[in-house]
Amino acid sequence: MHNPAMTIKPAGRPGAAGADETRDERALARGWTGEKGPASWGLGDGQAVPWEYAPAPEARDLARIRPRYGLFINNREVEATGGETFVDIDPSTEQPLAEIARATAADVDRGVRAARTAFGRRWGNLPGRERAKYLFRIARILQERSREFAVLESIDSGKPIRESRDVDVPLAASHFWYYAGWADKLDYAFPGRAARPLGVAGQIIPWNFPLLMLAWKIAPALAAGNTVVLKPASTTPLSALLFAEVCREADLPPGVVNIITGPGEVGTALVRHRGVDKIAFTGSTAVGIQIARNVAGSDKALTLELGGKAANIVFDDAPLDQAIEGIVNGIYFNQGEVCCAGSRLLVQESIQDELIERLKDRLATIRVGDPLDKNTDVGAINSRAQLEKITELVAAGQAEGAELYQPACDLPDRGYFFRPTLFTNVAQSHRIAREEIFGPVLSVLTFRTPSEAVEKANNTAYGLSAGIWTEKGSRILHMVQKMKAGVVWANTFNRFDPTSPFGGYKESGYGREGGLHGLLAYVRLDDD
Repeated sequence: MHNPAMTIKPAGRPGAAGADETRDERALARGWTGEKGPASWGLGDGQAVPWEYAPAPEARDLARIRPRYGLFINNREVEATGGETFVDIDPSTEQPLAEIARATAADVDRGVRAARTAFGRRWGNLPGRERAKYLFRIARILQERSREFAVLESIDSGKPIRESRDVDVPLAASHFWYYAGWADKLDYAFPGRAARPLGVAGQIIPWNFPLLMLAWKIAPALAAGNTVVLKPASTTPLSALLFAEVCREADLPPGVVNIITGPGEVGTALVRHRGVDKIAFTGSTAVGIQIARNVAGSDKALTLELGGKAANIVFDDAPLDQAIEGIVNGIYFNQGEVCCAGSRLLVQESIQDELIERLKDRLATIRVGDPLDKNTDVGAINSRAQLEKITELVAAGQAEGAELYQPACDLPDRGYFFRPTLFTNVAQSHRIAREEIFGPVLSVLTFRTPSEAVEKANNTAYGLSAGIWTEKGSRILHMVQKMKAGVVWANTFNRFDPTSPFGGYKESGYGREGGLHGLLAYVRLDDD
């Protein structure tokens, strides 16, 4: 996701060590004098640059977190039939946030039955213009409560508040606005075909973008006339449970949206339930493969948005300042916990040294810390298990001979934090070049010709996204035709819009979310 808050900052501030003698010399060449600013800054002769940031924490109490949450079925909060709960943890402090109801197969059945009843009795036959009113209400409420949602999202997932505030919540509301506009236009969306809702949609979302992935799935499903049973990730259930309040506030009919919480077994029960007509899943490739096997042989519709190992390709004529920001946004946004993250940087050999040095300068300015501090660029890793995975793969990269660079920075004493990491001298056979790390780790490879760049970029089991940096429009068009990726960005990265479809190929899944293609995934087309 594009991070407008990750702006260019001057390199070399205290506490961001990693600025060696070579970079000091480059700083002087740019008009700097140690820690003194250029004369154009108007600080006066000998005046030190005020590098230190004052803490700017968002108010934590904006998110009213209750001690215990139940399931959301038929517009009511209910206890799980087994009476069991699990604890949701704040990844930035390792402290418990709340007890969450642990659903059982019986609870999944309750949710599906509620959704089926709502679909048959009202929602499935409700005129599109009436469904649109509900989606408009939801979008408006999300905007009205945006600050609350942003704080809760950062507390629960560990992502910086600027990303939650400026990206996640606005995009979530935009998806409901967009699909509200389609709800009464289904007869015109697919010329010559009549669009009919599928029925009950089972939806399983990941922990990296809890609210946004909820919007990607629920908005088109409701616009098309389906009802929903949604399972959020067990490490980030709070924004989905707050969304339950939005459904009630919008007077959404009972049973149209149901939210069940729990571990992976709950998602498996949802996938296997015979009352579900459609499964939509975003998550790991391994789980996606299991879901495809469970659905095989049934008449369930299925869309899968899985992992990625995107190549960010920089040619020698690229605007380097812009490319550096795109590289940083591509891999360090949301701590690198992004399925389409530009985790492989392919640099043309002639500019490799300059780009790497400038990238190291830029990494020295990235601030790692409290997700609720508005100065923070990289927040907390979502869970201990994910932190251990990142640590293990970084160690594997070093063991296989890649050269590691990490800017020195003080990490918080508590919480799951990891320094922004850059690997050079990476071979395509290295694990860090092949496996999805899902963390703030960038692997750099080089190429000489466009054909070599294409070959290396496509040398992966994934096919979700890619980026191309060059000033030649003809080269962009040539590369796009050759890339085996669902989305290819040109001179930017991680740009999303509700009107544009997103999805992958190969082990990155199939089906699309967003745009008219995302609506197609929730309808059955009949001849007029």
